[in-house]
Amino acid sequence: MKSPKLTIVIISLNEEKSLPLLLGDLATQSWTDFEIIHVDSNSDDNTLHVSETARVKFKDYRIVTMQRRGVSLGRNTGALHARGERLLFLDSDTRLARDFLENAMTELQDRHLDAGIVCMSAEGLGIAYRVGFALFNAGICAMSFWFPTAVGACLFSTPELHHAIGGFDEKISLCEDCNYVLKAHHSKSHKTGVIKSKFRFDPRRLKQDGFLRTGFTYFRANLRRFFIGELQNQEIPYRFGHYG
Repeated sequence: MKSPKLTIVIISLNEEKSLPLLLGDLATQSWTDFEIIHVDSNSDDNTLHVSETARVKFKDYRIVTMQRRGVSLGRNTGALHARGERLLFLDSDTRLARDFLENAMTELQDRHLDAGIVCMSAEGLGIAYRVGFALFNAGICAMSFWFPTAVGACLFSTPELHHAIGGFDEKISLCEDCNYVLKAHHSKSHKTGVIKSKFRFDPRRLKQDGFLRTGFTYFRANLRRFFIGELQNQEIPYRFGHYG
């Protein structure tokens, strides 16, 4: 079988409601040279059943199940199974416009980017979210030149870069995505940048934990990362998959 241009790694933990929406977006993409690797972190709802049902919509779709749970572990596990020339890491509650892959892949190639940082879209959300997202995205763009950060819910890479930087650090429970692009930035043989395409995601995270509280948590985490180092010992507690 011919290797695809892109491997999409989707991680999940109890995402029976969100996963079908993302898979619906992927099934209607204008650019289709991709494989999907769904890595499930031992869900105890109907996530796997939903995935099995939806896989018939795609020509290349594999499901990998894990007994241990973890964001970085899931992404690294998916990358181990990848056959594509590029990688796209997605969370299950991510939403993509129909032309997202086409535009993103074109820009990554034209700019010779190995790691592609994707900003968040506030389409369909209220004014507070739009202002907050605009500020957050501005910070991502400004910091990309010297201390890059990223949102792991939608992040491009390549197998070569992933291997070169040792993948996602599985000891980190918060800002593992920022650590990933920082390592990529420091890799002299690879190029990192922010792309124009944006992604949407379910704002349940912000609603459940609080918009300002969530923003302050990540602001505090990145300040600590900059002045002290990575959060490898739960210095700022964070639990994977705690969203209702």
